[in-house]
Order: sequence, then C-alpha cells, then structure tokens
Amino acid sequence: MRAVVQRVTDAHLTVNGADRGAIGQGFVVLLGVCQDDTEADVDWLARKVAALRVFDDDGGVMNLDLGSVAGEVMVVSQFTLYASYKKGNRPSWLHAASHDVAIPLYDLFCQRLSQAIGKRLVTGDFGADMQIRLTNDGPVTICMDTKNRE
Repeated sequence: MRAVVQRVTDAHLTVNGADRGAIGQGFVVLLGVCQDDTEADVDWLARKVAALRVFDDDGGVMNLDLGSVAGEVMVVSQFTLYASYKKGNRPSWLHAASHDVAIPLYDLFCQRLSQAIGKRLVTGDFGADMQIRLTNDGPVTICMDTKNRE
C-alpha cells in the first residue's frame, strides 16, 4: 500500500458532483493499493498514520499526533499512486490492485484508521470522480509505502 499523507488545516470532498464532507485540522490521505497487499499492510499503515507526530507542540516542534490535536481525517482512494512511467509518457496502472482486491482493503484501512483515532472519517467512493479542496499546512506531506517501511 502507498499513502500520501498531507497535513491540512481544512479539506472538502465532492464525489460525482455531490458534497461528501469536510474536515478541519488533520490529514488528507491518498491511498493506493497494489495486488499483493494484505491485511498486515492495512494494519501497519493505519497504525503509522494514526501515530504520525507532525503537528506542532507549544514549542513549535512537530511532536503531536492526530489525537493530541483532535485531528480529523479524509481518505481517498488513489490508484494512480501505482503509476508506472518506465516506458513512454502515458502511465500504466499494471501494479495497481484490481477492484476485487483494492476495495475490501481500502474499506478495511478506513475502518482500522477510524478505530485507531476514535473518529469517523470522511471518505471517497472507490473509482468515482472526486474533487478535493484542501489547505496544506506547512506544507507537510509524508509518503509511506508498506513495501518500504522506513
């Protein structure tokens, strides 16, 4: 699994032209799933995102996690995180998981992350046309990959 985690002051999601929801301070997580991802990848990534200490403490140091700032989370599926651009200029999605693999793992990730932070998430619809308006905070953007657990 790959995730791009953006620290935001606010974000708003529209799905197929309809308002889906908004969050205040927290994270927008773009989530990509590949064919060989497992529940173990979901668990590791959900724990890491929930515990990420990238919010400023009173001293201005990035030392606080979502729970410490009562942060909210928006998660949007993003198969394009698995784009292959090795040949030519038109990306291939060969490494992205098929719907039958990706949708259950996306749903499970959202469930586990929601449990970890004790809040409901704003989520997109897998494969839908979505627009996200957000205000990056910092900007702080963290790229995570369960196959490269740094």
